[in-house]
Amino acid sequence: MNKIKLALPKGSLQETTLSIFKNAGFEIYSNSRSYYLSIDDPEIECVLLRTQEIPRYVELGAFDAGIAGKDWIIENNSKVIEVCELTYSKLGFRPVKIVLAVPEKSDIKSVKDLENKIIATELVNLTKRYLIKNKVKAKVEFSYGATEIKAGKLVDAIVEITETGTTLYSHNLKIIDVIMESTPRLIVNKVSWKDKWKREKIENIALLLKGALQAENKVGLKMNVEKRNLERILKILPAMKKPTISTLTEKNWYAVETIIDKNKAKELIPKLKKLGAQGIVEYPLNKVV
Repeated sequence: MNKIKLALPKGSLQETTLSIFKNAGFEIYSNSRSYYLSIDDPEIECVLLRTQEIPRYVELGAFDAGIAGKDWIIENNSKVIEVCELTYSKLGFRPVKIVLAVPEKSDIKSVKDLENKIIATELVNLTKRYLIKNKVKAKVEFSYGATEIKAGKLVDAIVEITETGTTLYSHNLKIIDVIMESTPRLIVNKVSWKDKWKREKIENIALLLKGALQAENKVGLKMNVEKRNLERILKILPAMKKPTISTLTEKNWYAVETIIDKNKAKELIPKLKKLGAQGIVEYPLNKVV
């Protein structure tokens, strides 16, 4: 049987990644003691791996495909195919930021002030490219962790991955530049991409994952509407294209169904009720393809 070897990120992205796969239709079971995952698709073999290493091992062919942040693809200078962008992070469905940060009381105001200074980061290569781009010469040290506490004590500045900035602010640091935004990508090595079966399988996985992410910010609405109220309800009812309208067995009544942005439902439902809609049902979605 043909199989895809797939590397998924262990650590901060693990829980959200497995949740997205579940909504995409894949049941994945993990054991806290094992890096091997069980999945209900016999054509996929899953393992957990540190996201920092996934681009390199996919490029080398140890895995056909994997999910890794754009920042780590750049850091590893990995020559891989990016099949699709998946916009999510540990805490939500948004990019993370790679930032340059210094102590709040530091005299360093911009990257130009880092000439001959010391910077700590996990993203050594990415940081060096950033400095070259800005024509600044500084020493870049690899940080094994707890990078925030080093700024102002052991080094002059840090380059760190942040989603909300809360951890940086709690360590009395300020962001002086955003180097880039990063999102996870579904990546594949060039050899596997040339294999017709593997390519189609990976493209199908991408389709389902994107559908699951698209559904995260959407909900379905369905309601019963009397004919005399239909036109004014349709005027305020958003839809991805047009609402679905079908007749009910009761004369002059219609069933109306649509998909809307999740954050609009709480404002829209009372308005629909006031305009005469009945039996309004809001329901979650797994995929929008």
